[in-house]
Amino acid sequence: MTETATIVLDIGKSNCKLSLLDAAGQLLADERCPNAIADGGLYPHHDTTRIWAWMLAVMGRFSRLARVGAIVPVTHGATAALISADAPDGLALPVLDYEFKLPADFDASYRAQRPLFAETCSPALPAGLNLGRQLAWLEASYPAEFGRASQILMYPQYWAWRLSGVAAGEVTSLGCHTDLWNPSRRDYSSLVETMGWAAKLPPLRDAWARLGPLLPELVAATGLPADAQVICGIHDSNASLLRYLVGQPEDQARTVLSTGTWLIAAAIGGSAEVLDEHQDMLTNTNALGAPVPCMRFMGGREYASLAGPELAACSEADLARLIAQQTFALPCFAESGGPFAGREGRIVGPAPANPAERAALATLYAVLMTDHCLSALGANSPVVVEGSFTANRFFGSLLAALRPGQPVTVSDDSSGTTAGGWMLARWGQSPVPSETAAQALDLVDWPGYRRQWQALLSQS
Repeated sequence: MTETATIVLDIGKSNCKLSLLDAAGQLLADERCPNAIADGGLYPHHDTTRIWAWMLAVMGRFSRLARVGAIVPVTHGATAALISADAPDGLALPVLDYEFKLPADFDASYRAQRPLFAETCSPALPAGLNLGRQLAWLEASYPAEFGRASQILMYPQYWAWRLSGVAAGEVTSLGCHTDLWNPSRRDYSSLVETMGWAAKLPPLRDAWARLGPLLPELVAATGLPADAQVICGIHDSNASLLRYLVGQPEDQARTVLSTGTWLIAAAIGGSAEVLDEHQDMLTNTNALGAPVPCMRFMGGREYASLAGPELAACSEADLARLIAQQTFALPCFAESGGPFAGREGRIVGPAPANPAERAALATLYAVLMTDHCLSALGANSPVVVEGSFTANRFFGSLLAALRPGQPVTVSDDSSGTTAGGWMLARWGQSPVPSETAAQALDLVDWPGYRRQWQALLSQS
């Protein structure tokens, strides 16, 4: 039986994954399930009961494969749990889905309370993507339940608390467009004081901190060792940054494209002076507490919308045909965030004729949007692609063709979040990033197609 393995719980916006990794960070097993939103009850919310039951069952299966030394929660951002110890699942209120459209008449009151972008580097976002807005609405709408909550836990730390019984705060989730964090001061923003929430926020711990062993009743339920340690945990796109932070020169610039439901361009070593709050530009806070200029759009969601349900593959010929016939996809094809939020996506030119052409159009669109984000960020450093878009064999090579002189590499590990979670359990160890250089795909008039796409954007 493999010794001292690590379990990484990775809750993305679309899917949940549990991975079992050995002492060298090699994958031993993984299991997945959809992260379906529950629409019943007070409001759309995360089905934490279902996730918990699934998690314990999978951990039980993993316990028979390896001796587990640590469990690390990694989750999407803009999500928090209000803790009430006397509730069966520990929740004073269900965990709100950040895509829920909060009432429009609440906007004016929250705008009067939220700090300026200059303080938080957190842009005003739709629905519940600003976590402070979620919390303010919950407090106004359910004052009794909110008042009973003893703790406000970021989503990774909610799962860490359920596993260990220890409540903690952590900067990567706090510093993720929440309105709750001041990145320059590396402390809570003025909103926390204005709203009187400080007493509900637990002490800050490092993402790699060991909160304690697995609770005894969970040891009995899963068969995991009694000394398995629960790690504090981290925001998912920040997990993808870890191997480019730990063991690297502090002044080494690198731009990481964390891809999944969201595509986030994170410019390590970049300048916050270029940030424009109206283009969904922001700073995230990395695990070491430093601000990282970022720009993002809902890349995976938009790709799926354009490509359709068939999930077909496209060929170089499909890409070339769409470029030649001047078929363009103009943003945006998701309602949540991005530099063109509020615009309705549309296709200009001859419509894609089949699933392969739809996949080709989705690929061209994702590359052009990524290129736009890199240029807006002033991100001229080497680019590495992490996450689900590593499976698209044209994404990196098309991007490289648009950015000559800026190396683009594609990670050989499709889950930077999983690797980052493993690093937290073995803090100080940094796996050598395994990457393949993307060779520029010089399709006829590809740069010209970009210029025409940009011109169409400016006319919209």
